[in-house]
Amino acid sequence: MKGFQFTHFHPDDQQKTTFEKLLDLFMQLLNYTNGDAGEALNWLTQLDKKYQLTNEDYGMGDFIDDLKQKGYIDEQQQNGEFRITPKTEQSIRKRSLDEIFGKLRKSRSGDHQTFKPGAGGDINPETRPFQFGDQLEQIDFVSSIRNAQIHHGIDSFRMHEDDLEIRETDYKTQTSTVLMIDISHSMILYGEDRITPAKKVAMALSELITTKYPKDTLDIVVFGNDAWPVEIKDIPYLQVGPYHTNTVAGLELAMDILRRRKNPNKQIFMITDGKPTCLKIGGKYYKNSFGLDRKITNRCLNLAAQCKKLKLPITTFMIASDPYLQRFVSEFTETNQGKAFFASLDKLGAFIFRDFESGKNKVLR
Repeated sequence: MKGFQFTHFHPDDQQKTTFEKLLDLFMQLLNYTNGDAGEALNWLTQLDKKYQLTNEDYGMGDFIDDLKQKGYIDEQQQNGEFRITPKTEQSIRKRSLDEIFGKLRKSRSGDHQTFKPGAGGDINPETRPFQFGDQLEQIDFVSSIRNAQIHHGIDSFRMHEDDLEIRETDYKTQTSTVLMIDISHSMILYGEDRITPAKKVAMALSELITTKYPKDTLDIVVFGNDAWPVEIKDIPYLQVGPYHTNTVAGLELAMDILRRRKNPNKQIFMITDGKPTCLKIGGKYYKNSFGLDRKITNRCLNLAAQCKKLKLPITTFMIASDPYLQRFVSEFTETNQGKAFFASLDKLGAFIFRDFESGKNKVLR
């Protein structure tokens, strides 16, 4: 006898088809399989056997056929392997945004704009008298002509400087952000998966910026023994490697990227769980995984000071609770005069979202 299975009631689930429910699970599993569609389908099949996700009318074979027909996966003719498509990559980013930031986006706090008047943005309904230095395109000609008629009459129409009125626009900040992600081996040590939440945050932040703030820029930098940039489309495939943590290389690459950006407002977000343990000197790697090596940490602190001079604030999201590591992060943050959040994995997205949005109002130097 099969019996009854009780689950939490979700009103939205009652309106979803079997395909849509399976698709939600499939997208979640892709985050844990580093974008491996075949492995995700294998896991989903095992879950189906245990929890009876499908039925006699709709089985896993039907689901796989629908995935191919709807453009979520492609089957390789040479070896029969399944690979996700760009449509799936974008869908994962959107779902990450909805999952992490969905509730927060309903709030109007931090609407990515300031009350400082300037070029670009929404037109302000208020006007003011013309001042020397105002741009021609800022002149409100309707109000200015009306003033000229009132001041000089219609018969001898003429317009003076005192007749001109300016309509301002609300200035909206544009920011260049580099998100640094630690992919050293410690991100999966001690049975805790830290890389998956970090990837979800990166995908959600990239989707937020590309859809809501298209004039902003976001660069993703991963760092282990070395540091290198990755494209937004590559984020689902990120994997932890047998690396040490070369924080210096990540910061140097982030600084180099931001040096080439033209936006006046720039910032670095760094997600890490461990201490810096690696340094590249010439062509050799200097490594020390035992405690905090001052030779390595001093280089980190020097870069933090350089970023301060360049007005590059660094916000560190620390997902480790070791007191001596937190003390180092506090020293690093004080040197840069940036910010640090000691965030649990489930709160990581909320911390980054709030800081990103609120920072848009504060970066007005």
